[in-house]
Amino acid sequence: MIRYALRCDQDHEFEAWFSSSDACDDQIERELVQCPECGSSDVHKALMAPAVSTARKREAASPEAQFRDLADRVKAHIRKNYDYVGGDFAREARAMHAGDKPERLIYGETTPEESRKLLDDGVPVAPLPDIMAPTPPKKAN
Repeated sequence: MIRYALRCDQDHEFEAWFSSSDACDDQIERELVQCPECGSSDVHKALMAPAVSTARKREAASPEAQFRDLADRVKAHIRKNYDYVGGDFAREARAMHAGDKPERLIYGETTPEESRKLLDDGVPVAPLPDIMAPTPPKKAN
């Protein structure tokens, strides 16, 4: 099967699959291919880049690789936008919730019990799975 980028006389772009290049040309010539947007059968092939399959693309398409990529992006976002407060997370979160400290985005560590207490007290917290939790920043020697 071959996927072609097509364009109608109204400049609508769409894609279609054909068993071969000859089958595509034949169906277009016989006006069997119609634009899904306007119904025009005045259709021609549009320019498109060839799809080249590589080992890297195949791995990137796997669900595991997609999840790892998502986890890496979550970690990078947290590192860039949140302040690391370490083991003081529960205390800092409570102080911000009570208005004793200005609100800011933070991350750190706390026990599951303390996390539940924070939630019970209405403090908005969200534990992260280990794969999405960023490693603490390194301290300078």
